[in-house]
Amino acid sequence: MEINVLKEEKNKLIFEIQGEDHTLANALRKELWNDKKVTAAGYQVEHPLKGTPKMIVETSSGSPRTAIKDAIERLKKINAGIKEEIKKEMK
Repeated sequence: MEINVLKEEKNKLIFEIQGEDHTLANALRKELWNDKKVTAAGYQVEHPLKGTPKMIVETSSGSPRTAIKDAIERLKKINAGIKEEIKKEMK
């Protein structure tokens, strides 16, 4: 996975996630909306065969980079919990 920053301002960040598709982009978008400082979070994939999501994150205060990092940490915790639940059920 490679992140390409396309545009960065004080409260706005636009970037592409190379090598990923809707799965990661949608999970990140949804988790970003749980942050009260995030005023906009969305993504688009211009062509389904190319599959490069372009994400836009805007914040009312604080850095969009911080909001993204925090959202990723929350997603890691959620995924770890899911993994443990699956392990318990598969025994």
